[in-house]
Amino acid sequence: MESVELNNGVEMPLLGFGTYQIEDPEECERSVREALRTGYRLIDTAAAYGNEEAVGRAIENSDVPRNEVFVTSKLWIQDAGYEPTKDAFERSLDRLGLDYLDLYLIHQPYGDVHGSWRAMEELYHEDRIRAIGVSNFHPDRLMDLMVHNEVVPAVNQIETHPFYQRTDDAAFLAEHGVQHQSWGPFAEGQHDIFDHDVLTDIGDRYGKSPAQVTLRWLVQREVVAIPKSVHDERIAENFDVFDFELTGEEMARIGDLDTGESLFFDHRDPEMVKRLGTAERET
Repeated sequence: MESVELNNGVEMPLLGFGTYQIEDPEECERSVREALRTGYRLIDTAAAYGNEEAVGRAIENSDVPRNEVFVTSKLWIQDAGYEPTKDAFERSLDRLGLDYLDLYLIHQPYGDVHGSWRAMEELYHEDRIRAIGVSNFHPDRLMDLMVHNEVVPAVNQIETHPFYQRTDDAAFLAEHGVQHQSWGPFAEGQHDIFDHDVLTDIGDRYGKSPAQVTLRWLVQREVVAIPKSVHDERIAENFDVFDFELTGEEMARIGDLDTGESLFFDHRDPEMVKRLGTAERET
């Protein structure tokens, strides 16, 4: 598995397995175990997903040693703040059945993120977390966090796919040493991504699917991706992207698909901020 080096020297796999919307405990545990069997070594979950227990059981019952699995979880908005963050972190560890996390992220850029970050910095310095980062932060929010705190976030996990490529965000993250990670790499199936003419045409040259082309495009941009599937054949297919390389012309063709806009929601929309801030369990 190829990896990227985070700004604190920790190695993070370039391709991982996401668990968003895998709510059935048995299905989640089985899917994560299959992902580990296939070769994935990055597993992404969150308190808001409601499946940390299942993810933890899958890791415990797999044949892969704990120190070979890079585990990410996330802090939800309603747990923001210094003391609430410490409590939420312990609950996540307990649900996962682990004694440390490889990566812990602030899930949304709302609430007392500075209090949360100070708590996460302490947990990081206590070696309870190997790296700390954020999710869904635009550059201005990320800069605000950096200039008022000690530790620069290691990762920013943001919506990134062929139709919302985040090139300006990617440049900002690279400039400041923050690893770009994609959520929703398949745009949750929008724009017929799995049958898209451009992605299909490129994939036909290599005997690869549009999904594999999409993941390869992200890998070549050194964007960490966490595709999700509950189907064994798709889990295997999504992992099989390291035996071909897209040309510059093919990368450019995919680049032309960018709409420059989110396909889901605007994190700067006041109504969305209100909805997320008052929800109990959402992403």
